[in-house]
Amino acid sequence: MEMMLKTRLFGRTYQFKNIKEVLAKANEEKSGDILAGIAAHDTAERVAAKVVLSEVALGDLRNNPVVPYEDDDVTKAIQDSINQEAFCKIKSMSVGAFREFLLKSNEDEIKNIQDGLTSEMIAGVTKLMSNMDLVYAAKKIHNLATCNTTIGEKGTLSSRLQPNHPTDDLAGIMASTMEGISYGIGDAVIGLNPAVDTIESISAVLNRFKEFMVKWDIPTQNCVLAHVTSQVAALESGAPMDLMFQSLAGSQKANAAFGITVQLMDEAYYLMKEKKSSRGPNFMYFETGQGSELSSEGHHGADQVTMEARCYGLAKRYHPFLVNTVVGFMGPEYLYDGCQMIRAGLEDHFMGKLTGLPMGVDVCYTNHMKADQNDVENLALLLAACDCTYFMGIPGGDDVMLMYQTTSYHDVAAMRDITGKKPIKDFNQRMEQLGILENGKLTEKAGDPSLFTV
Repeated sequence: MEMMLKTRLFGRTYQFKNIKEVLAKANEEKSGDILAGIAAHDTAERVAAKVVLSEVALGDLRNNPVVPYEDDDVTKAIQDSINQEAFCKIKSMSVGAFREFLLKSNEDEIKNIQDGLTSEMIAGVTKLMSNMDLVYAAKKIHNLATCNTTIGEKGTLSSRLQPNHPTDDLAGIMASTMEGISYGIGDAVIGLNPAVDTIESISAVLNRFKEFMVKWDIPTQNCVLAHVTSQVAALESGAPMDLMFQSLAGSQKANAAFGITVQLMDEAYYLMKEKKSSRGPNFMYFETGQGSELSSEGHHGADQVTMEARCYGLAKRYHPFLVNTVVGFMGPEYLYDGCQMIRAGLEDHFMGKLTGLPMGVDVCYTNHMKADQNDVENLALLLAACDCTYFMGIPGGDDVMLMYQTTSYHDVAAMRDITGKKPIKDFNQRMEQLGILENGKLTEKAGDPSLFTV
């Protein structure tokens, strides 16, 4: 049966050709959608698209994925994972009614239908929500995961220690690592973006992280964020790997630009399950970011919020310990300024949480964006208010290898102080034993990496 995708607004009739167009034009303004030629022409058309979207049934969104099932392994992975019993509970609900459900319901009621949602449903309701709606609804949802430790508990705010170095010099990497730990950073993971993507270098860093963790009894996870094929080779050579990493996109074509397929990720997952050095059932780490599909010409005419939601649908297949959007890293072609970056960060966090992921955010921007550190701090505070699972911790908030700006060791400490949250319990206890934290707050010893040079 053909859907009537039209409405009358301000004396004008707005007609949309399909659900993909409705989703795109209902999106809040993003420079990436404008660049792709799919954005609403003006505010009136955007409002008209939102009106039409609000009346679409969730079942119709499932039946009209933005990339056809038969053409795309990401669509297949998402659709095949749907729990039919959960889906049947909500399939006749309109997107507008679903928004009301999310704002009124408690966590148990939301989790009861979570596995019945496709990514298009999640993206659709996101487009009808204000920034405060996104904060209010995301705060209700806590998705726990366990690697060596358990992330996502209420009352915690975790951090990835990101000790990047322009040449992967081990002494430089470990200097940043020791400084970060001395600020109580790193309970989510000690994770390096490598400058050198070789098996030898990856293995050397993983070994050094593991030696440090064992020597100082630091309860966390190690990871080197190289390409998954390089990590597989390092894993097969015997490197101690707690978490396996890969960047994900929302379509088969865009993932091909990353050098991956769903089949490749399935194989990596099962190898990691067999050979990982961590203890728990969650041992994968994924990063995403609005706009990556457009940059690889893999967006299939769909908007960047919907494609981003599909990244989370794919990530869910692998029961990850960590997922985060690198929200402002793609640049002004996709998120033009601080306003768009803040909106995208709240959207991504909410969509990840609603998908069922332990969702973090790399609250960041590139130096050619119309954004600054105040925008980073504004978004970080909003995300801390809605129980974002983790943030990045980088010396001075300035990544000397990737050349972008994000949250510093001090920012994470300040957000914990403001919200009264603590690191993961095991990590927090160890920081208290080392005298770095006392009752959840940094002591005078904090920030002194010489603690770890004895």
